[in-house]
Amino acid sequence: MAWQKMFYSCCLLTVCLAYVLAKPPPDGKKDRVHHGQDLSDHLHDDKQDFQYDHEAFLGKEEAKTFDQLSPEESKERLGKIVDRIDGNGDGFVTQPELKDWIKHTQNRYIYENVDKNWKDYDKNNDGHIAWEEFKNATYGYYEGDAFGDLENKETYQKMLARDERRFKAADKDGDLIATREEFTAFLHPEEFDYMKDVVVTETIEDIDKNGDGLVGIDEYLGDMYSMDSGEPEPDWVKTERQQFLDFRDLNKDGKMDREEIGHWILPPDYDHAEVESKHLLIESDKDKDGKLSREEFIESYRRTLDDAKSYKEIMKQFRPHQEL
Repeated sequence: MAWQKMFYSCCLLTVCLAYVLAKPPPDGKKDRVHHGQDLSDHLHDDKQDFQYDHEAFLGKEEAKTFDQLSPEESKERLGKIVDRIDGNGDGFVTQPELKDWIKHTQNRYIYENVDKNWKDYDKNNDGHIAWEEFKNATYGYYEGDAFGDLENKETYQKMLARDERRFKAADKDGDLIATREEFTAFLHPEEFDYMKDVVVTETIEDIDKNGDGLVGIDEYLGDMYSMDSGEPEPDWVKTERQQFLDFRDLNKDGKMDREEIGHWILPPDYDHAEVESKHLLIESDKDKDGKLSREEFIESYRRTLDDAKSYKEIMKQFRPHQEL
């Protein structure tokens, strides 16, 4: 039914943001803090394991594919990757270009999500998504009569207003037509610096129950835990209460304002891509000119591939003995 399709589309946007802002830890409590994607599950220690560099550069799934390629196939594939990394086409790979590539790899799941949903909204196949296209695809059946025949029409009205505000924030040039990058910012605002304000606004709307535009300690804890359960307060709630007092409420006025909420949910993060791109450049730049030629890049990364494969073979032989 049309209402089911609309409900699914509305929920999709909520899930996209909730997935990255509220990944639940083992104890099940809600976590609104945005955690950057790890480059690899492996330790970054080249003395022991080159798998970190391998996965950081290619992504975890693509790294597995490369492990199966012959030397000739991997060289050909690496050559194509160099061409993609070399943004200005000068035949060299610089540290900023490496960083951009690693960040692209790191955020591949985001681009895959956008690709999966693109065709549902780009109805005229012009390579852009206009607000009217998105609105009609998501709300079109009901929007004309203001959701009048739905029991929870106020919820849908709020969803429409919230989506329109976020779409306009993502739309840099204000033409109400989103490019792929702008639509990515719309679906995943937490990944874009210029969308921070709208992420903070939406968080306040979710948590601020008394409408004062601030988040008090009871609202902060109530977002994670139902204090009306009648059960003893878990230890983690006591810890979060102290976290609010010590680290969330920076000016100690008993509430979090917009700046404090932004610091909480979108904290300054360790830039893994910056560190890894500098590391790879230092390890691969044999003539020390601050950039990598095509030959330097392919030769260095082929060595990393070989070292990663060798390490895996050693570990395959070693692990059975560990289990004895």
